[in-house]
Amino acid sequence: MSETAPDPAPEPVEAAGRDEREVARFVERFALNLTEAGFPRMAARVFARMLVDDDGSCTAAELANSLQVSAAAVSGAVRYLIRVGLLSREREPGKRHDHYRVRDDMWYEAFAQRDDQFLEWEETLRMGTDTLGSHTGAGARLDETRRFFEFLRAELPRIMTKWRQQKYGENGE
Repeated sequence: MSETAPDPAPEPVEAAGRDEREVARFVERFALNLTEAGFPRMAARVFARMLVDDDGSCTAAELANSLQVSAAAVSGAVRYLIRVGLLSREREPGKRHDHYRVRDDMWYEAFAQRDDQFLEWEETLRMGTDTLGSHTGAGARLDETRRFFEFLRAELPRIMTKWRQQKYGENGE
C-alpha cells in the first residue's frame, strides 16, 4: 500500500466562521486605502486590524503578532492613533498590559476635534495672506484656502448633527 501525501492544512477559520486569510486581506486593503489618504502606513495597518476585532480591543503584543511586526512599530502606530482620537488606551485592574480600544463614535470624535485645527489653520492662512497681499496669486490662493476651512468649520456642526440624527433616529437618542 503506497503512502499518500497528507491533506493540505485547512483554511484558518475562527469559531465564528471567519476566514482569517480573507480578514487579513481586508486589513491590508483598507490599510492601503488609509495610507493613500495620508495615514502613516503602520498606523493604518493597526487601525484596520483593530476594526476587525469583534471586541475592538487588542494588546500591543496581539497587534504585533497578528500583523507580524515589531512591538516598536505597534507602539508608534498606537501613539499616533490615540493622538488623532481613533483609539483609546485602557488597562484592566490587576493586569500588566495596556489594551487599545477602537473608540465609540471614533469618526465623529475625530472630525469634531478638527474645529480647533481648522481655526488655527485659518489664522495662519490669514497671516500668510496679509504677508503676501491678497492681490497676489499666492495671497489669493492662501485666502481661498482659509475661506474653505472657515466654510468647513461653519458647516461641520450641521453635518455632525445630521449624522447623529441618522445614527440614533430623528430624536438623536
